[in-house]
Amino acid sequence: MEWLKISIDYGVIGFLLFLSFLSVGVSIERLLFYRRVALEEFSTRQELEIELTKGLFLIASVASNAPYIGLLGTVLGIMLTFYTIGEEGFVDSKEIMVGLALALKATAVGLLVAIPSSVLYNYLLRKVREKIALWEAKIGR
Repeated sequence: MEWLKISIDYGVIGFLLFLSFLSVGVSIERLLFYRRVALEEFSTRQELEIELTKGLFLIASVASNAPYIGLLGTVLGIMLTFYTIGEEGFVDSKEIMVGLALALKATAVGLLVAIPSSVLYNYLLRKVREKIALWEAKIGR
């Protein structure tokens, strides 16, 4: 069962950290794009909206799925704790508490990834709406 412990520590939490970097990276790219976008280049609202919302689905997907991935890590960690207890044949409360606390770290990391991703998504969506409103006020028909 050592592979399960490694999977939780490096697999689940590593994947969550990767998703966090992905979310932040896309957010930075979008913010830089919003600063330099020339609204007059777009002849229709749909073209502008498509260009402005590219990549936002990645941030929304990370925000909505990171808690579930963290929960999966927690469930696997709890399974590992109970398996270890069953294998060793004795119940040491210290070992149980340490195992459960370590299992919960996956949920904590999932939430630490999801909350900023959700905030970034909402912020970027607000920026998209602002750009579309500016386009409609200046160029729109």
